Amino acid sequence: MNSGDTAWVLMSTALVLLMTIPGLAFFYGGLVRRKNVLSILMQCFIILCVISLQWILFGYSLAFGPDVHGLIGNLDWAGLKGVGSLPNADYAATIPHIVFMIFQMMFAVITPALIIGAYAERVKFPAFLLFTVLWATFVYDPLAHWVWGTGGWLKKMGVLDFAGGIVVHVSSGISALVLAVLLGKRISYNHRPIRPHNLPFTVLGAALLWFGWFGFNAGSALAADGIAANAFLTTNTAAAAAGLTWAIIEWWQNGTPTILGTVTGAVAGLATVTAASGFINPINAIFVGIAAAVLCYIFVAIIKTKLGYDDSLDAFGVHGVGGALGTIALGLFCEKTINAAGNNGLLFGNPKQFFIQCLAVAVPIIFTAIMTWLIFKIVDVLIGMRVEEKNEIIGLDLTQQSEAAYTVIE
Repeated sequence: MNSGDTAWVLMSTALVLLMTIPGLAFFYGGLVRRKNVLSILMQCFIILCVISLQWILFGYSLAFGPDVHGLIGNLDWAGLKGVGSLPNADYAATIPHIVFMIFQMMFAVITPALIIGAYAERVKFPAFLLFTVLWATFVYDPLAHWVWGTGGWLKKMGVLDFAGGIVVHVSSGISALVLAVLLGKRISYNHRPIRPHNLPFTVLGAALLWFGWFGFNAGSALAADGIAANAFLTTNTAAAAAGLTWAIIEWWQNGTPTILGTVTGAVAGLATVTAASGFINPINAIFVGIAAAVLCYIFVAIIKTKLGYDDSLDAFGVHGVGGALGTIALGLFCEKTINAAGNNGLLFGNPKQFFIQCLAVAVPIIFTAIMTWLIFKIVDVLIGMRVEEKNEIIGLDLTQQSEAAYTVIE
């Protein structure tokens, strides 16, 4: 057991927690209209509460527990039975098992929180709560086992995902698209502009996300070592390249760069490099960041408009597209000299890894889309997913939380 590794992973756990609250909460909260900002903050906060308990009770055991046919963990570790202060060599040989567990908990928390961006401003709070628990149990936990769990079938196939490009971003992004289509557009969508109510909130949230992402990616080394340092550097590099590239695209397209576009680009870069951060060099991270900005911009600014789906805060356009791109880019740029636990990619003489990474994108897309559709239908029958029209017009802060974010004193 290594005290330095343990301290680093505990700190990284706190950084990943910060990504959800207040990072994502502020980022999404600033993008919605003022009548819905508290609903976003509440959803992010309550996800931390609910998924923390789900993870301890049975979620961690399903995701990382002893393998059942490569598909799921069994319930031997339910209630954290047998998960204590000694290391588990299958996952991390130098830190306590319980530290690995709580680090992974924060990934399980932020993933369904990312989906909020697709259905913001139009979902009932009880429906959101039930959907989140079911989705975490039947989508996130199995995917985490497939890719990261000992015995998981994608892991045994050789799929690489350093910090969650597949498990976190592809899964949440595809679910976001499915929900956006099933729920339909917001009432005023296409009739008048729906503008962010507080861009400084969004910029603050993006800055906190960038800061927390160092724990997300570099912490996934599970040690204070050179791989963590490489992941730290590639994370920063891709975000910087993507933020700058998005600003340049807007400058060229519209005559001026915007702060909203710049922070959106940076987050796209962070999401895209996640899968590859511990396997690629910093120069190739620049190319990953540039590609992230270009492709995500096309989906956010062009394809979404042409297809007409209402992905409210671009959860699919940023996380789904970025996560898939980064997973495939990993198959191009990964180097065994950077991380011995990885492999060489296509550009380093191993085309097999590239094709494995492409499969690793296709399978979760199909699985996540089907399961999200099914869970949506179940919750819609039991509770009804979408709020009534009058409640949507009034806003979710008053109709779902009975609160107002801003009080005007006359």
